[in-house]
Amino acid sequence: MCKKHDRLLELFCKTEQVCVCQSCTEGDHRSHPVVPLKEEYEVKMAQLGKIEAEVQRMIQERQNNIQEIKDAVKRSKADADREIADGVKVLTALMRCIEKWQDDLNQMVKERLKSTEKQAEDLIKELEQEIEDLTNRGSEVEQLSHTKDHLHFLQAFRSLKDPPPTRDQTTVEVRPPSYVGTLRRSLDELEETLNMELKKLPDVVELKRVQQYEVDVTLDPDTAHPTLILSEDGKQVHDGLVAKKLPDNPKTFTYYTCVLTRQSFSSGRFYFEVQVKDKTEWYLGVVRESINRKSFTTLTPETGYWILNYTKDGLVFKGNPDVRLPLRAELQKVGVFVDYDEGLVSFYDVEARVHLYSATGCTFREHLYPFFSTWFTSDVKNSARLIISLVNQTD
Repeated sequence: MCKKHDRLLELFCKTEQVCVCQSCTEGDHRSHPVVPLKEEYEVKMAQLGKIEAEVQRMIQERQNNIQEIKDAVKRSKADADREIADGVKVLTALMRCIEKWQDDLNQMVKERLKSTEKQAEDLIKELEQEIEDLTNRGSEVEQLSHTKDHLHFLQAFRSLKDPPPTRDQTTVEVRPPSYVGTLRRSLDELEETLNMELKKLPDVVELKRVQQYEVDVTLDPDTAHPTLILSEDGKQVHDGLVAKKLPDNPKTFTYYTCVLTRQSFSSGRFYFEVQVKDKTEWYLGVVRESINRKSFTTLTPETGYWILNYTKDGLVFKGNPDVRLPLRAELQKVGVFVDYDEGLVSFYDVEARVHLYSATGCTFREHLYPFFSTWFTSDVKNSARLIISLVNQTD
């Protein structure tokens, strides 16, 4: 009931958003739009449904955030466990190396000591034999010295044995081996070996770690240059040299002989490997979705390309300027790792298990696509295929 007019509250004032009676509409609310309560009820119920949906959306959003935080902690723990395990493996390998070096050092010292002991033993035996021979001769001389018979003495003297051959006493010497500098030389050699191992181990550990983010990607025929031929499974590409007649497609490359994958990435981490064996020239990496596909473009991060280029002149990361990279041996397989959120693109020599190059501080605002280019294959030597390979994570 209306407290002012003692009448039923059967109307709703839209201006002041209050329930009113019929008398109110003739007084304070004369100029305000009013509607029956049922009509406003239905409007507010519809709004309530939207509010409830929004509340549920916000709850779900926060639940998703909680789950993402838990997943991030879980990933962090997994990364920490992997880091500890890798550290234990590396340090265990180094300790085994040190233990082996210690065993080798002990063995070398013991062998030198054993050689000295053998030399001394042989010399002592020789001298003891000489003493025995000389003692026997001394006995004969003493016995003869007691002979008074001139005839017998002279006859016995003639038969007195010649003195036994003896070693020149100035040569009787055992030189103990000198161990001065042995430990220093051994430590120097150990240091050199450890340094070599330490240079290799981080790359091996790092490669194994990024291989955990392997993704299954296949080549997209809609993006392939007209001369490129893709395998049925979308894992291989080579240049057929003859351009096919294709319908006009904004996704297709018509200037560079390249192709993208069907899959793209806009967050997280991903890794893939490509066999480049026997090719004399190629391009590999990732590109952003909006790159120019129809005309000449400088292939740099500024234009959306994070790629390696291999030619007879060597290996470079395409940039402004290019970054020339050292190669220990001919490349067989290249690994590409991307951390979208961290702005990182890294390349690896898979067979040698060596890190080749990392582009850091990259800014990604679009979907990224794995990028493959056979380049020009008018040279028969460059007719080999680029092949997306399965990752082999064996040690």
